[in-house]
Amino acid sequence: MTSPGGRPDVLRGPEDARVTTIELFFDVVYVLAVTQLTELLLHRLHPAGVADAAVLLLAVWWAWVDTAWITNWFDPDQPRVRVLLIGLMGISLVMSSALPEAYGDRGLWFAVAYVALSVGRSLFVASALARRSNLHRNFQRLLVWRTVSAPLWLAGGFASGPLRLGLWVAAVAIDSAAAACGFYVPGWGRSRPAEWAINGAHLAERARLFVIIALGESILVTGTVFGALRHDWATLAALASAFLGSVALWWIYFDHSAEAARQAIAVAEEPGRLGRSGYTYLHIPMVAGVIVTAVGDDRTLHHPTGESDPAVIGSVLGGPVLFLAGFLLFKSAILGVRSRTHLTAVLVLVALGPLGLVLNPLALSALSTVVVATAAARSTLLVARTVRHSG
Repeated sequence: MTSPGGRPDVLRGPEDARVTTIELFFDVVYVLAVTQLTELLLHRLHPAGVADAAVLLLAVWWAWVDTAWITNWFDPDQPRVRVLLIGLMGISLVMSSALPEAYGDRGLWFAVAYVALSVGRSLFVASALARRSNLHRNFQRLLVWRTVSAPLWLAGGFASGPLRLGLWVAAVAIDSAAAACGFYVPGWGRSRPAEWAINGAHLAERARLFVIIALGESILVTGTVFGALRHDWATLAALASAFLGSVALWWIYFDHSAEAARQAIAVAEEPGRLGRSGYTYLHIPMVAGVIVTAVGDDRTLHHPTGESDPAVIGSVLGGPVLFLAGFLLFKSAILGVRSRTHLTAVLVLVALGPLGLVLNPLALSALSTVVVATAAARSTLLVARTVRHSG
């Protein structure tokens, strides 16, 4: 990484790819956020509820990933940066605690906390960078974008019902489009990824840790639900299916591709471009897929031998589809690899949708787990075969 310039007392060294303990401590709050999002979606398994949860997931993601980019440039072990992270952590705790009632009585709390995160963080960075830094203008542009969306978030906090959702959809659309548009501001132009001199290995590790957070939350939900239910063979089988499904998702992401992607972005000529596409945008469907899968596991555990309604079918099959689709795009963006194995798994899962109308949740979950586990095993075998032949 090339130093972005600025005040050297707060910047990371060019080769410093460490994930510090304060960054890990900061992530603890987002375990709560993912848990709250899962709980919210679990009680809103209808189209409007899915839209509600999607908006909040995007807001949580931008709150986390923007901070991950900042700690890529700024040294978290420096006192000012550490205090910033602790402050952001406290505000994130307020935001996360408001998630279950974000469309109810806590909407304004959520909006104020989110705006404080996005605007306050940008203000800190803009002031901490020397004016001649090649990143100073970039963060000024980011501050403009976050300031434009802030009134929509706050207005949504005061509104209610469909109006709140509409305002927040507009706000999160602005926040989501910012990086893709290069933070374009009239008169200031746009930022180019070539100017984003990041440490690719650090950003890759931060994203991997967030995937672990999501998968860990899924395991936590499964274990908690199972512990509260009457234990019989059906619930035990549902637990095994849920657990093995989570293991298969972990295997797909971490067995080879995560490390290969980390190495690829670490040596890339424009790591900022890969960081924007692969780690800022394409991890969103993977995280969403883990959350939706956890919801499907919850529903299956509660009624393993009942009927599979559209909500069960959508969550049991839709979660892995989202994860695999995001992973396909991620591998293509970072490694230039188009995996037929994972594409086939997506198509098979989609094809299982109509079959879910005649299968109980346990059978549907078991089939989904078999498909994902088969994709994981085949991918591992193909990698091993490639390594053996190249050797």
